[in-house]
Amino acid sequence: MLEMTREMFEELVAEALDRIPPELTRLMDNVAVFVEDEPPADDPELLGLYEGTPLTERGEWYAGVLPDRITIYRGPTLRMCESREDVIAETEITVVHEIAHHFGIDDARLHALGYG
Repeated sequence: MLEMTREMFEELVAEALDRIPPELTRLMDNVAVFVEDEPPADDPELLGLYEGTPLTERGEWYAGVLPDRITIYRGPTLRMCESREDVIAETEITVVHEIAHHFGIDDARLHALGYG
């Protein structure tokens, strides 16, 4: 497994977020991004997870709710990658993938766009 401190991995996630076009980040609403070491035990290879209500499903009722949560998992990412460059690329794909869920884009469409 590739070695990388949590701080270094968090920095790569921050850099991936910084590369999201500003016109998209301005549209993101009530969402927080976290880094965790490991995913839930029932899905040990999960790289990222979006939990919340996509923008496309929010209605008049949507007020006073906790932020949506995007979690990027360090352990499985490092286990699947062979180099720092692989981690950078995979982290960026995972961040984009989870942000797309925030915008209401499903897995099938993401796979078609190359963010599988």
